[in-house]
Amino acid sequence: MNPLPLFLPCAAGVENYLADEVHRITGLTGQDLLIGRGGVLLQASWRDALRLNLHSRMAQRVLVQLAQRPCRSENDLYAAASDVAWEQWFTARQSFKVEVTAQHSPLPSLNYAGLKIKDAVADRFRAKSGMRPDVDTRRPDVRIHLHLAADQATLYIDTSGEPLFKRGWRADTGDAPLKETLAAAMLAASGWDPLGQQPTPLYDPCCGSGTIAIEAAQIACRIPAGLLRRFAFEQLLPFQAPVWTALKDQAHSAIQPGSVPIFGSDVAFRMIDFALHNAERAGVAAALRLRGGDALQRQPPCAAPGLMLLNPPYGERMAAAGSAGRNAHERAAERARGASVGRQAAHTDTEGNFFGQLAAHWKQNYAGWTAWLLTPDPKLPGKMRLKESRRVPLWNGPIECRLLRFDIIEGSMRAPRAAAAPKAQNDHGA
Repeated sequence: MNPLPLFLPCAAGVENYLADEVHRITGLTGQDLLIGRGGVLLQASWRDALRLNLHSRMAQRVLVQLAQRPCRSENDLYAAASDVAWEQWFTARQSFKVEVTAQHSPLPSLNYAGLKIKDAVADRFRAKSGMRPDVDTRRPDVRIHLHLAADQATLYIDTSGEPLFKRGWRADTGDAPLKETLAAAMLAASGWDPLGQQPTPLYDPCCGSGTIAIEAAQIACRIPAGLLRRFAFEQLLPFQAPVWTALKDQAHSAIQPGSVPIFGSDVAFRMIDFALHNAERAGVAAALRLRGGDALQRQPPCAAPGLMLLNPPYGERMAAAGSAGRNAHERAAERARGASVGRQAAHTDTEGNFFGQLAAHWKQNYAGWTAWLLTPDPKLPGKMRLKESRRVPLWNGPIECRLLRFDIIEGSMRAPRAAAAPKAQNDHGA
């Protein structure tokens, strides 16, 4: 098969890290690998498409671009889809689904746009073979993606199926679990390298169901992100089982025991149970050290220097961590007032002082450590009385966040306003 135009969508802010990852997986550089808005574009082989599905930790999907045409009406969509040789990708006996995204599209109805693509695909099959494939919106064999821009339409066939953040190991979750793809992006942005000559221990003191710690442990053990799941390309006509088996065998042979300490803790012991079960399914239980404990009280799990990486609770999730920052009398009084009152108290009373207490705890006990913290609150450094040394824009779903780096110095406090140095960093990092 000739080189294929691939598009790997990702969360905003992750594009450069994804490009580096694609380079490592495929070896492609230069004009064969371009960074686009919201993803990476490349010319690669079918084998590379399979390899990217197996190994990419930050891509949301691996899409093969089949057509890109000017589009001013639904009739243009029908014509574009009619010209695609869908019969080279799947058969009329298979089901399919059309998914539509848009950015500044002039078309009035995305649903109608999707129907025009569906009709064009079905009509082409009927003209070629006398049969038309069924549409299945719940469990299709094949997913077709249409992206509409201001003046053009792009058609893709999806080689991934379920989004790639679904690794196949997660069964237990807490409130608002972090997507695995974002956890991988946080690890990449922090520069943490478990395979270097002197790897730095990693600790997530708000680990929840274990996403960051498990993602880190799989990287340390060289376990591919997609080793435990199935993919849509297994239903497509170009698929060759021996090629796929060889890629998985090669991945299995590269797995190794992790050699860097990775720690996690959470104030909710129920979440630690979830994290342990998830780690077992992910194949990294032996590479992790997970314990219950309040982030405001736990001592460092190892000697400095170490790296903390955390997605602390905010908004609705602050209620779960709110009791961590209060004393036993306050917690008992909250329980007496009832859960609904407690949630409100946690949000109003704790969001302001939890992070201040956390920073004080770090300055007293974590000197020499580096902390990376994901937050949607641009005023968080002021609440913590810490000065960030770097901020990286990342999106957590629809929430615009910053990944902040703090270099912990014993007793350090943010400089008084009058003596503060000019701001050296902007929202695009160092």
